[in-house]
Amino acid sequence: MRSICADETRTERPAHVLAHSAARCVCYDQRFHHELIPSVKVQLRELILQSIQALQSDAILPADLVVPGFVIERTRSREHGDLASNIAMLLAKPARAKPRELAGKLVAALPANTLVDKVDIAGPGFINFHLAAGAYHTELRHILDQGDAYGRGNSGGGRTVGVEFVSANPTGPLHVGHGRAAAIGDCLSRLLQATGWNVIREFYYNDAGMQIANLAISVQARARGITPDDGNWPEAGYRGDYIAEVARAYLDREAVVADGETVTGAGDVDDLDAIRRFAVASLRREQDLDLKAFGVGFDVYFLESSLYRDGKVEETVRELVAHGHTYEKDGALWLRSTDFGDDKDRVMRKSDGTYTYFIPDVAYHLSKWQRGYRRAITELGSDHHGTLTRVRAGLQALDAGIPPGWPEYVLHQMVTVLRGGEEVKISKRAGSYLTLRDLIDEAGRDATRYFLIARKTDSQLVFDIDLARSQSNDNPVYYIQYAHARVCSVLRQAEEKGLVFDLQDGLHQLARLDNEHEQVLLTELSKYPELIETAAANLEPHLLASWLRDLANAFHTYYNAHQFLVEDTALRNARLTLVVATRQVLKNGLGLLGLSAPESM
Repeated sequence: MRSICADETRTERPAHVLAHSAARCVCYDQRFHHELIPSVKVQLRELILQSIQALQSDAILPADLVVPGFVIERTRSREHGDLASNIAMLLAKPARAKPRELAGKLVAALPANTLVDKVDIAGPGFINFHLAAGAYHTELRHILDQGDAYGRGNSGGGRTVGVEFVSANPTGPLHVGHGRAAAIGDCLSRLLQATGWNVIREFYYNDAGMQIANLAISVQARARGITPDDGNWPEAGYRGDYIAEVARAYLDREAVVADGETVTGAGDVDDLDAIRRFAVASLRREQDLDLKAFGVGFDVYFLESSLYRDGKVEETVRELVAHGHTYEKDGALWLRSTDFGDDKDRVMRKSDGTYTYFIPDVAYHLSKWQRGYRRAITELGSDHHGTLTRVRAGLQALDAGIPPGWPEYVLHQMVTVLRGGEEVKISKRAGSYLTLRDLIDEAGRDATRYFLIARKTDSQLVFDIDLARSQSNDNPVYYIQYAHARVCSVLRQAEEKGLVFDLQDGLHQLARLDNEHEQVLLTELSKYPELIETAAANLEPHLLASWLRDLANAFHTYYNAHQFLVEDTALRNARLTLVVATRQVLKNGLGLLGLSAPESM
């Protein structure tokens, strides 16, 4: 957000005189009572556009002016108003006027309205709007009217978006990095759904290639009684205790179900293919259980092996060759990916006839396009960064109508886990890494989800287990959930004291909410719908996590400064109305992060 600073020489005009002429006077009362706070921006934009038209009529602005894409954004400080626009600075050149002077003319030409209390001009020409109290009171009514639906929009228009995330190799339990991917992908999916998208969650199983072969020989070695400390242990074998568990189940001829398919252990230590199938199914089930414990589910599970089984990899290569974007060199088949922005051409098929790893990725993403995903989002660890350009290049080289920049990628950085101030790196069961289940068992699902989503995805994240377990204000998820529980406690206290909460009376007494803490809380609540829209549009779920802490802080500060269950009935009803609305927004926001909203703590 651009910093908006007040200027000591700013000009100021009360809202009731914000009219260029009676003919241009427009009343916004009725419209405002039927729309949400994002439409406040829409209404301000319409007011500004009418002001521009007025200046065009007066020949202050050119009649053929093309209005630039100006912004209306929240100010950083309430003393500078609620919302601000840069329109005057953008129009100064075509108007041949100084920005501040033009800002004054734009303000003078604004139609009369009841949305804005006053407007002032600050800095080089920002126009700052101070909303009338009634705007916030109306938004409070919307919160209570819409309940769980409050904050949801329809910018997605019911269009379909595929969100792929986690997509772990089925070679072991999910690690903490997979947990961050799960939290990010699930919260992104929830945000997109909240803004009107038809979201399909997809998990891509990398069940082909050398890692799966290593899994199979690891289980086979365990089944033969060979342990990782034995000299005959495979050099690339997996060493975690879970390998022994899979081997034991295979020898016992147990049956496992993964994605609706039942695979039974054959018990034959020499049948490597049977071992591979059983091991993959076992670890897919293991990962499914981990994700279920994390509150994450998927609509589609896609197997890499199916791309080979169904001939999709070969078909993709043939199409690339047919469209003239390949060549042979040194016995290998190359993609001329430099034609599509890559820094160098890439090998598709090596001289030994095997494919490089990015070719099945191209085939997989082509399948998404063919399945109707006109928008696709792929969430990956940052170590996959090098593959993005070549996959997109491969998709462009297919000449299949796929737009540049498709799919969209969200990359996350690594997670460092601390306990007692020391880094935790390994788990006995997994061997060389800390598992997601370890983290859930120690910190709880809610804390784990919140901590893994709390930072911007491209920032490294430190997960402090001790902090996540603590019941203190320093623990952000506890702090947020405690705000919700506190409201529930206040309502229980009112009932115990025989105090009747009259919501309808509270809605008629909102003018009593006039102290500073109430104004701050009202302002924070009004940000929620636009916050959801922004977080979804920018694919940044951490914005919601951070804002919920701001909302909780505004509530706790209000709670500590004022009594709610006062003798003055009208004031009590007004304050309880405000805190009930706060509880609703906290619940909605926590839900979009996949967190619970406890009624007591």
